[in-house]
Amino acid sequence: MSMSDPIADMLTRIRNASSAKHEKVLMPGSKVKENLAKILEKEGFIAGYRMSDAADRPGSVLEVTLKYSPTRQAAINGIQRVSKPGLRVYRRADAIPRVLGGLGVAVLSTSKGLMTDREARKAHMGGEVICYVW
Repeated sequence: MSMSDPIADMLTRIRNASSAKHEKVLMPGSKVKENLAKILEKEGFIAGYRMSDAADRPGSVLEVTLKYSPTRQAAINGIQRVSKPGLRVYRRADAIPRVLGGLGVAVLSTSKGLMTDREARKAHMGGEVICYVW
């Protein structure tokens, strides 16, 4: 089965695992997904992640450890894909959206790699809006 949008798949797996209160979620790994996981961890949406090479099948596996409050409230309330393969969404540095008035994070793919909306504004860089997380 080929996947047209691996990023959307990653976000959906995280969303589903989060609402089902799973500890961890596994998915096929890639550099982009690893960088996205790094941002989610830095912004406090996930507890951590691990890239590993599975011996029994080709390709690496990304393991994301989800984060919950002591009352088992998920750290991620919502996660939404913005730019899709069928409709790419690009924003200039001065037009980068604020997610929930700054409470959420927009992840952008810039020429300097993935960064949050805040970092992109500071660096005056536009790019492709990958997703919103709040």
